[in-house]
This record gives sequence, C-alpha cells and structure tokens, in this order.
Amino acid sequence: MSQVESKLAELGLALPPVAAPVAAYVPAVQSGEFVFTSGQLPVVGGKLPTTGKVGAEVSPEEAKELAQTCALNALAAVKSVIGDLDRIERVVKVVGFVASAPDFHGQPAVINGVSELLGQVLGEAGVHARSAVGVAVLPLDAPVEVEIQVRVKNA
Repeated sequence: MSQVESKLAELGLALPPVAAPVAAYVPAVQSGEFVFTSGQLPVVGGKLPTTGKVGAEVSPEEAKELAQTCALNALAAVKSVIGDLDRIERVVKVVGFVASAPDFHGQPAVINGVSELLGQVLGEAGVHARSAVGVAVLPLDAPVEVEIQVRVKNA
C-alpha cells in the first residue's frame, strides 16, 4: 500500500475503483510528467448518492462531502494511469464545478472538500491552484464535478 493510500486509511477513507466513464472519454491521460483527469462525479458504487442543485436540494455541507468523493475518484483515476500515488510530485490545478441554485454563492467552500483532502493526504504536494465555478447543471444532475492535474515523478 502506498503512503498516500495509508494516509487515506488513517482518515477512514479508501481509494474506490475507477469510476466508469458516462460518455466517450477516458478517466485520465498522462502527457509527459503531467496527468490530467476527466471531470469526476461523486459516484459511489456505480451511482450518484444524491442529485440536484447545491443550495436547493443539496446542502452545502453535503456538497462538500460529495466534492471529497470526487477527489477520491480523481485520485483513483490518476492511480489507474501511474500505478502508484506516491509518484505524485505536485497537484498543480483543481477545477471544481458546483451545480448551484440561482442564489447560492458558496462554491469555494464546497470545493474545499477537495482541497482539504488533497492537503491531508499529500501534504505540501497537495497544495494547488484552483477554480470553483458555479454552473446551472452537471451530467446526470450531479451536484459537483471535479478534475485535477498532477505532476508525477518518473517511474
């Protein structure tokens, strides 16, 4: 077990199987020293635990937990490409999308679920640039979607 996965276990979390794509794409692609994930939904066991807009059907607190699930799915996608999460040298960028009710403005707090998890499991390597974007709707009516870009060490 990698150090990253050991840290997840200490937090009571586990890396899930790679989420199956819902359209014509792959979960992650490596280009040189970088791995780019596709947008990861908060899929658990092949389905979304909840759907709807944050600030309406989904609370900000629940959305933050769903964002953490997206981060776990993104790490699983990265692992599927590089084999060992300990090869992550740096999380370079996180982009988080929040399906938002018209009057919801707390997107940064929702995407903190991703940023905090990456910081906890990767330490300084998990500190990243980030965008948190409010959108009208996401695939499958998911409340959140996250993509990450990481730089990896050579094998």
